Amino acid sequence: MKQAVVARVDDSAAVLWDAALDMHAHPELGHQEHRAAALLSDMLEEAGFEVERGVADMQTSFLAQKTFGDGNGPRVAILAEYDALPNMGHACGHNIIAASAVGAGMALLPTLDALAEEGFAGTLLVIGTPAEEGAVDDAGGKVLMVEAGIFDDVDCALMIHPSSLNGIGGRSLAREAMEITYHGKSSHAAASPEAGRNALDAAIQTFNGWNALRQHVTDDVRIHGVITEGGHSPNIVPDRAQIRMYARAAEVEYLDYVVERIKDCAEGGARAAGCTAEFRNTGQRYANMKPNLTFAGAYAENVRALGEDIDETLRGGGSTDMGNVSHAVPSIHPYVAIVPPSVAGHSIEFAAAAASEAGKRGMLLGAKAMAMTVVDCFTDPALREAMKEEFDRA
Repeated sequence: MKQAVVARVDDSAAVLWDAALDMHAHPELGHQEHRAAALLSDMLEEAGFEVERGVADMQTSFLAQKTFGDGNGPRVAILAEYDALPNMGHACGHNIIAASAVGAGMALLPTLDALAEEGFAGTLLVIGTPAEEGAVDDAGGKVLMVEAGIFDDVDCALMIHPSSLNGIGGRSLAREAMEITYHGKSSHAAASPEAGRNALDAAIQTFNGWNALRQHVTDDVRIHGVITEGGHSPNIVPDRAQIRMYARAAEVEYLDYVVERIKDCAEGGARAAGCTAEFRNTGQRYANMKPNLTFAGAYAENVRALGEDIDETLRGGGSTDMGNVSHAVPSIHPYVAIVPPSVAGHSIEFAAAAASEAGKRGMLLGAKAMAMTVVDCFTDPALREAMKEEFDRA
């Protein structure tokens, strides 16, 4: 069965790569991925999946499923991301993620019939998850799906992510995305500065506070942001300024503490400048990733069976809404190599690689390894039980 799914991925390589290149040539921000969602869901529907579009009240989401046997068995989900970054396109390689997920799903369809003939039963899902990147408001499609109950009856979930190595994944950081708006009072900066209250000063003082705070939090904490608004002319005291920022920590519980300290710094900066501060969450809170090592071990064996090396060191450092899924069901988020170690994610070079021959190789490796691992999930009850036991302990 594994040999068969690998062969079918190879047979569909041209179609999958065309889809990946189409998404790369037409990058769409989160919750705006109408072209990509239509392309992917249509491919799955034409292959034989039942497809529901617009799940969890998101226009660019979809849920494709295929039940085999009597359906009374495991429900395994392959997840697809397909949003891009502003001004950089697919510099995180989500076109590769999406094409791999669809490729694995389509390759598995005939295998589901073979599994039914062997007495197995279950449901395969390919879920389109919008807006993983935090550059847009209300980012975090998987968070909304978890909250909507999409994963309530799912037994396990997996996806791949392009990287500089083949790896089993990592422990991503929990993340809070905030916008802070400062309100002051405008005046002539030379003739009557005493009448003004400088909102830009409040924002700058906030960054100074955060720089001091970094000495007094644990090493895993990340605090970073940009001033998106700070005035319009040097001779006008800015009456409004705005920061968009992320706070990250290894655990959700500690992130709560960090966020309160961050807000204290912002309030202090506002008071120092005689201004007020207003807070708004710009995206869903991302939980830290809890990789299921039993699940990851099965995936690693399949990568090696394909003749590829894989690093089984837990890595990470960024944030993903796959973390929220990993708190709901046993999950993995392994890496496939498309760039050398010298190339960073979210870079122009990474974007180019997502449309290169190396990107195509990573797409095919991810599709094959995921499909093979799904076969394990459907046919090996001992594996499923071990995954669940680890999940329950975590």
